[in-house]
Amino acid sequence: MSQKFPVLPEQVPQRGSQASRNLFKNIYLAQGWSFVGEFPNLPKAVVFIAPHTSNFDGLYAFLAMLGIGLKITIFGKDSLFKTPLKGLFEWMGVIPVNRDAPHGLTQEIVDIINQQEKIWIAIAPEGTRKKAEKIKSGFYHIAMGANIPIAIFSFDYDHKTIHCLGTLQPTGNYDQDLEDILNRFKGNFSPKKPNWLSKPLQKLLKNG
Repeated sequence: MSQKFPVLPEQVPQRGSQASRNLFKNIYLAQGWSFVGEFPNLPKAVVFIAPHTSNFDGLYAFLAMLGIGLKITIFGKDSLFKTPLKGLFEWMGVIPVNRDAPHGLTQEIVDIINQQEKIWIAIAPEGTRKKAEKIKSGFYHIAMGANIPIAIFSFDYDHKTIHCLGTLQPTGNYDQDLEDILNRFKGNFSPKKPNWLSKPLQKLLKNG
């Protein structure tokens, strides 16, 4: 299913009012961007979105998120909440975590997920905007630990589109599942800055 902008399914965690959604939706569409694919109707998910080569990625993702009314949870250093920006981070959906927790950051995040009825979390799989050597596996270990699906999205700057590429329930075979995820990107993504594209996605562009 293709559409310029999706309607948020009922099971997905929500934020904002109809007025705020319309505002950000119109700003997003006014940039000439659209959304392609059916939005997953899931109460819990780990979001895998790529490529990440520019700060504009965050801008378009933020506009789309607020336009659809999707509540995304991001995890940040607990020290951030000891600054004057605490209120902003809370509004953005950032949850503080202790990266030095003795039982491990992944388990801390899994514990938080298990305490929620609905939660979508976003983890940057490339970890950086500039030529990441590999896809970081943190997103996968969290999805495995919490036994929740991975929702896959891509940026396509050539067509000014965010694609929904479906979902994947992790099997425990990381290499095989990552290959499945990346195969969905073929023909469905293009970066803002090609020279900064991560190496796994560079290979897809060359072979695409």
